[in-house]
Amino acid sequence: MIGPDERVLCPADEIEEGAARGFPAPAGRFTGLFAVRKGGELRVYVNSCPHIGLPLEPLPNRFLDTRKANIVCAAHGARFRIEDGVCISGPCIGQALEAVPCRVEGGMLVVPAGAGE
Repeated sequence: MIGPDERVLCPADEIEEGAARGFPAPAGRFTGLFAVRKGGELRVYVNSCPHIGLPLEPLPNRFLDTRKANIVCAAHGARFRIEDGVCISGPCIGQALEAVPCRVEGGMLVVPAGAGE
């Protein structure tokens, strides 16, 4: 059951293997979220580069490099591992994206209501 302190991002099966999808910030907030699926696992991160806080994608839902091996920041080319969000190259090497706890409930991708605040 989805609780009152949670929010649904989308049906989990809408995010295919090797794909990512962005979710805009709720009204009154600046930072959105994005979800990525790799190895059958869904992960959700705050859509903000730890270098200067800009959103990562250059175009909607374009978070991954061409090989779909890493998350890439469009502003400075930083690369982050999908598995844990740690920056492996670029100006914020060693820093990490902010991970958001997520789960699948009734086929829906669910995160805490305040995720990304």
